[in-house]
Amino acid sequence: MNAEHRARDSATDVLSFPLYEPWFVLPPGEPAHLGDVVVSYPRATAQAEEYGHSIEREVAYLVAHGVLHVLGYDHEEEHERLRMRQKEEEALRPLGFTR
Repeated sequence: MNAEHRARDSATDVLSFPLYEPWFVLPPGEPAHLGDVVVSYPRATAQAEEYGHSIEREVAYLVAHGVLHVLGYDHEEEHERLRMRQKEEEALRPLGFTR
């Protein structure tokens, strides 16, 4: 999927496919389908082992990361990376997944 959608012939852990630009407005009462997030379970398993935490924590992190991309967050610049990391931790903390 990474090769097909991003022209990168290598494995990745999560792909995000936003449907709308951040400024897109839906009609009132219309359910919002913001996009799709695809997690590579084999990569998640390998990364959980590499980072020394549970597969559940890694999958939760990857889903949070992917959803943030769908919502328009990015991490190309250092300040973006720090903001995204803060949002990831905010999403994981109530689930009991901390570092």
